Amino acid sequence: MPLPHLLDFPATGSAELGHLIIAEGGQLPFTVQRVYWTAGVPTTKVAGNHAHHELEQLIVAVHGTIELLVETPDRQRHSFRLDQPTQGLYVPPLCWREIRFGPGAVLMCLASQQYDEADYIRNYDDFARLVSEK
Repeated sequence: MPLPHLLDFPATGSAELGHLIIAEGGQLPFTVQRVYWTAGVPTTKVAGNHAHHELEQLIVAVHGTIELLVETPDRQRHSFRLDQPTQGLYVPPLCWREIRFGPGAVLMCLASQQYDEADYIRNYDDFARLVSEK
């Protein structure tokens, strides 16, 4: 199973005109089925707090700073800081995530599947039990 890891996206443009950042086809580890973004999360709140059975995600801080703690099925914890829109974090299935938003941060997520509540693991003890059985 792949580990969470950072991906870099090419950008074109200039400081005077801005940049166009591209994520397409062969750059992505899966076919995108859903895109959503989250904004306005208080800096005092820890968001996420779930895992997915099958869903893969690519998380990008399109504005501001987002810090993620990702726990893999082997119970290793990995910390990531996203603060450039030219970089995204690939999160494979069965990874618990905790997300902290900096002031004004906007998170965009590219997802491998459409929304399915049954794919969520929302309780950490259930996650720990599930990965210990694998």
